[in-house]
Amino acid sequence: MSDQSASEHGDGATAESADEPAGERPDETLAALFATIEDRKETLPDDSYTASLFTHEKGEDAVLEKLGEETTELVLAAKNGDETAIREESADLVYHLLVLLAAEDLALEDLQATLRDRF
Repeated sequence: MSDQSASEHGDGATAESADEPAGERPDETLAALFATIEDRKETLPDDSYTASLFTHEKGEDAVLEKLGEETTELVLAAKNGDETAIREESADLVYHLLVLLAAEDLALEDLQATLRDRF
């Protein structure tokens, strides 16, 4: 992310966290992250980066702009072969994708079902 990450805002809802227990399944990590995002959407804490995305003056465009930004940063990281940046930008992209799903009132299970159906 070119600006502060969610964890730097004291939000706790970040796909970048290294606090995940060893051996946790990726779907459990995504489910926990999505649950936190949904909670921030519901409670809108003042100090939450995630909540600020739901209440931004630009509306949903703020989330869409972040998705575009993170996609570009991921592409550049891959072009440059920067494995650390690829992991970090991928996490940022997934996080903002989950925020978009929540903003659209879609469930993580909707995404998972679509992925299962396609693959």
